[in-house]
Amino acid sequence: MIRQDDPLTAPPVDGEAAAASPYEARLRHLLGRVAAGEVSPGEAAHVLRDLPFTGLGFAKVDHHRELRQGACEIVFGQGKTIGQVVAIVRRLLEGNDGPVLVTRADAGQMEGVLTLAREWALPVEERPRSGAVAIMRNVAPTAGCVVVITAGTSDLPVAEEASLTARVMGTGVDVVADVGVAGLHRLAAHRERLAQADAVVVVAGMEGALASVVGGLATGPVIACPTSVGYGASFGGLAALLAMLSSCAPGVVCVNIDDGVGAGYSAALVARRAALARAGA
Repeated sequence: MIRQDDPLTAPPVDGEAAAASPYEARLRHLLGRVAAGEVSPGEAAHVLRDLPFTGLGFAKVDHHRELRQGACEIVFGQGKTIGQVVAIVRRLLEGNDGPVLVTRADAGQMEGVLTLAREWALPVEERPRSGAVAIMRNVAPTAGCVVVITAGTSDLPVAEEASLTARVMGTGVDVVADVGVAGLHRLAAHRERLAQADAVVVVAGMEGALASVVGGLATGPVIACPTSVGYGASFGGLAALLAMLSSCAPGVVCVNIDDGVGAGYSAALVARRAALARAGA
């Protein structure tokens, strides 16, 4: 009888290196052993019993996302206990191969994730200001460039969430802070970076006008991320959201208020595909 972790932890054989992720390579290796008669179908079924997800009672941990989309699972910390976050991350470390990103985590949740990373001797990246922490295991080779721009310094927590999300996805990230429309000369100094970016994330609160300005300068798509930064009439980011949705720049699309994960994830998808297309041209 094979151990449960035997087929899934073995290194990939010839022909498996082209798999979309290390997790897919493990599955291909297991199926290859079944085809070769080294592992019985029943044994393989036992190993794969948790392939779609693991039920923890309070959560159903999605292991299949790494195979289905080639991207890591993202754990939203807000509203969960420290124990719940730690249990979910531990199960992802045990059942998958890729990185794990935890967002909107409080200090206790972040410490729990850091403790797990130390147990597994894995590198981490933290963004304490945004409550984001990532275990950087088997991150995809860097492809493409995302530039994250903030209108003000107060927008940096959301921008850091976006930048870490894009980093975990395997994209190069460049952050340009505090270049809002109240002083456009600051943005003009970075026009070359905008021209070289595969995708641009604009993080802005107040009136959210920066997204339209960048949309008129950038050569790639602009993903606008409104923030809840601003005085009363900004209505917690609603003013910026409506402005970005109404942008006159045709290359601007918009995510939800304070949605750094959505902005960074979408930008990384665009940037990686653009870079891989260039490499194959």
